[in-house]
Amino acid sequence: MGDPRRLRKKYDTPSHPWQKERILEEKKIMKEYGLKNKREIWKAQTRIREIRMRARQLLGYRGKDRDQRIKELLGRLYRIGMLPENATLDDVLSLKTTDWLERRLQTLVFKKGMAKTIKQARQFIVHGLIAIDGRKVTVPGYIVRRDEEDKIGYYKGVPKILQEQPAGPEQPQPEGGEVNG
Repeated sequence: MGDPRRLRKKYDTPSHPWQKERILEEKKIMKEYGLKNKREIWKAQTRIREIRMRARQLLGYRGKDRDQRIKELLGRLYRIGMLPENATLDDVLSLKTTDWLERRLQTLVFKKGMAKTIKQARQFIVHGLIAIDGRKVTVPGYIVRRDEEDKIGYYKGVPKILQEQPAGPEQPQPEGGEVNG
């Protein structure tokens, strides 16, 4: 019979595929966040676009439950760590794609110093070495909630040698300050 749910794209592609400035910006973001392809950027852009669109709708909404809906939106964004606790709709409208990419598991593993590079963080996650609250997570694009952030750790079967890696790249310095090439 097949799968009953209907699969849909979770992103919108750029309207014009060959804009040099956009392509260079995407390459810079891909390198900074260790992304596999541009589709991951487009997913983040689409999510931010949807959130901002919802905020604009709420600004124009004049129903009696407007304040409740605004509070729900701000609460949801606070729980995933995108906004501070006392945020307003203007803060929602100023969100950027990089704000979403900062909440990815891959970025947080790197920033916590559990991997030497952002790409190594992705590798650790995909290979099943990272867990959140003891539960293995193998999706680098997993959006980490604020309450889960301090529960990120190594999975129970990870060798101690990987857990004791120093944060950041360490290059041995040659004697005398000379660089041999």
